[in-house]
Amino acid sequence: MTPAALVSIVEDDELVREAIANLIRSIGWEVLSFDSAEAFLDSGAARRTRCLISDVTMPGMSGIAMHAHMLATGHAPPTIFITGYPSAQDETVALANGALAYLPKPVDSNVILAIVQQVIGPP
Repeated sequence: MTPAALVSIVEDDELVREAIANLIRSIGWEVLSFDSAEAFLDSGAARRTRCLISDVTMPGMSGIAMHAHMLATGHAPPTIFITGYPSAQDETVALANGALAYLPKPVDSNVILAIVQQVIGPP
């Protein structure tokens, strides 16, 4: 049996992080969640992650800076950015760096699921 595809969530807001994690788990994908970019990078999970869902604005390293760091090291999984503070500049940078999407909060759960399924296929 092959392991379930891993979706990693990096979000400093615990309620949002757990809601997205529960949504992803309910479909059958494996989920790891982290409260900061640093925690995710330190975990070593980036290499196993098939799809990353990350907040943009977090204490410490931003989601966009984390993504740029992963690109520089050659281990950037397909990434969906979510944000409570949408900005045209952040969106331009994120998409230019290859992000799959830049979505304002609250995010429609059907949109998240559709993008994740497009990337990794059905669970």
